[in-house]
Amino acid sequence: MTQPQQPQASQLPRRVKVVEVGPRDGLQNEKQLVPADVKIALVDQLSAAGFANVETTSFVSPKWVPQMADGAEVMAGIQRRPGTIYSVLTPNMRGFEGAVAAKADEVVIFGAASEAFSQRNINCSIEESIERFAPVARAAKDAGLRLRGSISCALGCPYQGEVPIASVVDVVKRMAALGCDEIDIADTIGVGTPTRTREVMEACARAFAIERLSGHFHDTYGQATANIYAALLSGISIFHSSVAGLGGCPYAKGATGNVATEDVLYLLHGLGIETGIDLEAVVRTGDFISKSIGRTNASRVGRAMLAKMQDAATAAA
Repeated sequence: MTQPQQPQASQLPRRVKVVEVGPRDGLQNEKQLVPADVKIALVDQLSAAGFANVETTSFVSPKWVPQMADGAEVMAGIQRRPGTIYSVLTPNMRGFEGAVAAKADEVVIFGAASEAFSQRNINCSIEESIERFAPVARAAKDAGLRLRGSISCALGCPYQGEVPIASVVDVVKRMAALGCDEIDIADTIGVGTPTRTREVMEACARAFAIERLSGHFHDTYGQATANIYAALLSGISIFHSSVAGLGGCPYAKGATGNVATEDVLYLLHGLGIETGIDLEAVVRTGDFISKSIGRTNASRVGRAMLAKMQDAATAAA
């Protein structure tokens, strides 16, 4: 009987870029408004920990996302670390103008691989959503800004169930045609499995440069780190995560938060992959934001390391 081939360390990327999405994607659905000074402190702590990219805020209508109404104030208050990209979500030209005024380094547009989700989320078809983003994309390129496209429900949809891989690849091609520098493949409701993750990522890599594809996983079914490992084996070297596991999706019932940054870093560092990020600093930041908003820290690694750090501090006292 033939034994299954074991993954070799040489198949894994030597270095991975971790995009921290907690300040935007993580906080946007918190019911209680988080003060701007807390958001600013969060971004500054994440920058100091070594992230190359921090998704900082969004310029959307306060009517739809009141938590992000202070985007301009947050962008004005942060201490910018040289070499760090500060991204903002921009759904339309008005949002783009706010991003430019706030001196954002990267603007993010978003679509879905599921027609059902697109209709329920932004009340239009996938094709119409891409058309809406075309002026933003052109303006970003004209302004010399980085442009990132995010594709939700790439591994499953709460309304239509399974999403065909061909649908994901189609949206990747549409995003590429807009001039996106990076494209995120997002498991919005966390239903993905390692096998499906590899199939989707490898199909997308045939339509867009693999070094510019990223994985964005939610941990609803506890598969996020397994899916990240599968994506690593497929050659993906950019991943999104949220400190302390902040966030979720208001349009997907039962969907838990993004995979916790602390858990992702523990995995990557354990595999010998470089990130340039100080895990202990991120653990402290996760503790800070969890306490600041009165939320349970969703990171297993964060909770375990905090307990260990506290024991060491007690022993040294």
